[in-house]
Amino acid sequence: MENFPLNKVVRLIEPGPVVMVSTLQQGHANLMTMGFHMMMQHDPPLIGAIVGPWDHSYHALRANKECVIAIPGVDLIDKVVDIGNCSGNEVDKFARFGFTPRKAKHVAPPLVVECLANIECRVADMQLVDQYDFFILEAVQAWINPHRKEQRTFHHKGDGTFSVSGRTLNRQDRMVRWKQFQD
Repeated sequence: MENFPLNKVVRLIEPGPVVMVSTLQQGHANLMTMGFHMMMQHDPPLIGAIVGPWDHSYHALRANKECVIAIPGVDLIDKVVDIGNCSGNEVDKFARFGFTPRKAKHVAPPLVVECLANIECRVADMQLVDQYDFFILEAVQAWINPHRKEQRTFHHKGDGTFSVSGRTLNRQDRMVRWKQFQD
């Protein structure tokens, strides 16, 4: 075993696929790239998300308390990385990067048509926002696009490199204690 720097632990247990967060403020939709998030609970589905004051979307999320989490396929990686390298203060990211906004059912921010999935969310808890920039979001509607050709997601490794989700291993027969979560 070798010593590993603590400030790089995220590279060892990165939380999930890179996503985009859609927000709306004063009639302007914005997208941000996010890699720090996690599922917290199944029912109701709660998602923890780090969105800090350095992000243009932070102010919209804090004020309006709703967003859409859009999950892109690996074919969109270059656009998603580029979205994370510019500010919604200066750029209409939907227009610049060719994403199509679609009206959501329960929240004001738009869905992102080109993504594999979209999750409409409302802020459920802001107790940790001031200290940790940590929002707890409740999913209120979810959409998937099973007909999209590219279904693989990608994961940020914390240093500008990414891994791509690969094959699925099915162990449902061994998950006897958690059958209620299998479909």
